Amino acid sequence: MKVLLDECIPRKWRFALAGHDCLTVPEAGFAGTKNGALLMLAEAAGFEVFLTMDKGLQYQQNLTGRRVAILVVRSRSNRLRDLLPLTDDSLAALAAIQPGDVVHVGPTSN
Repeated sequence: MKVLLDECIPRKWRFALAGHDCLTVPEAGFAGTKNGALLMLAEAAGFEVFLTMDKGLQYQQNLTGRRVAILVVRSRSNRLRDLLPLTDDSLAALAAIQPGDVVHVGPTSN
C-alpha cells in the first residue's frame, strides 16, 4: 500500500511499517502544504493512505468523495518510542482500510 506520512510523523517509523511503500510529506515534495491541498496532491500522486496524528483532520476538511484513506494515530507524542508500540495496530488498520475511510488507532484518551 502506498502511504504518505504527515510531517508530524517521524520518518524512521516507516521502517516499522513493513510491506508498505511509505514516503514522508517532504520526500513526496509536498512540504508545507496545507491539509486540503495535501490530500488532493496525495490522491493525484497515487497515495492510498494518509497517516497523521492530526485528530481534527476529519472535522477540518470535507472528506466526502476522497479516495485517499486517513489513518489517525493517537499517541502521547510523535516520538518514535511512543509510536512503536502502536505499530501492530497500525499495520492491522492498513490491512483493512478502504478508500475514503478514516480510521483511528491508539488510546482514545489522547
